[in-house]
Amino acid sequence: MTTVEKAVVVTRPTRLQESVKRYNTKAQAKFYVEKRGQSFQDYELEEDIYEHSRDHVLKAIPRDLKIQIVDRNFLPNYLFSPKDLIICLGQDGLVVNTAKYLEGQPVIAINPDPDRFDGVLLPFLPDQTEAAVQAVMNGKFQARNLTMARVDMNDGQKLYAFNDLFIGPRSHITARYTIHDGERSERQMSSGILVATPAGSTGWISSLFNQTRGIARFQGDGSPLAGMRLEWEDQKLVYMVREPFASKWSKTEMVAGVIEGTNSISVESHMSESGVIFSDGMESDFIQFNTGSVARIGIAEKSTTLVVKF
Repeated sequence: MTTVEKAVVVTRPTRLQESVKRYNTKAQAKFYVEKRGQSFQDYELEEDIYEHSRDHVLKAIPRDLKIQIVDRNFLPNYLFSPKDLIICLGQDGLVVNTAKYLEGQPVIAINPDPDRFDGVLLPFLPDQTEAAVQAVMNGKFQARNLTMARVDMNDGQKLYAFNDLFIGPRSHITARYTIHDGERSERQMSSGILVATPAGSTGWISSLFNQTRGIARFQGDGSPLAGMRLEWEDQKLVYMVREPFASKWSKTEMVAGVIEGTNSISVESHMSESGVIFSDGMESDFIQFNTGSVARIGIAEKSTTLVVKF
């Protein structure tokens, strides 16, 4: 059996809630939404469905469990317990945002609105909550352990990624750095480096593979260039350099690679300002990466335990 003392239900603001927060009142939110040509009625429908799903999930949790509701915006400051059971009430991005703050606690991911969201990371519906929670408490469930990435800075800071890491400039300027991969190293100028986990291999980094294939077709190269789709549990990370620029100072030989097992790459910044590292698209939660900063990127020592079957 799995020892569970508390169910932590992670929720997210709906579009309607975010609009009301931005424009102060529901009436003003309606005005601006419709001014953009969008349906305010759809905003309200989404809100109703999400609230109904949340209420259903909360009622399905056994009464002998403590319940804590945590809004996505408070995740960086919330301290999870090893005996917590995590329930994420979709979308996929909520699972991604939550995972980096966990230490192997089981995650039950619920799709609150399957007609609206694909839910690649959301295997359950609200009416399956009770059975899923009981299965986890009884230790009778199947889970997939998703590989994550970790960056360690030379000043002691660290950052985890569920999907991907970005190393580069905060704005549209050129990143300058030296990349080290095994015995190879190279000074580079580019718009940054992407490092993707297996779960992230079909996300942001896939656009770089798409671009490469398009350029190859444009140049008449008949050899197909396949992307790298990995299994979630694979002990591999993929990195690619965005828009590398060749000059007297910089080279363009080390533009892609794979990090496996206990191996890692390191990147040394030569940017006087505006250098950053952030994960999973969360640009506001970044580590500064300016001159003197060295980042080591490898496979994280922890993984995300995503419940997929009971």
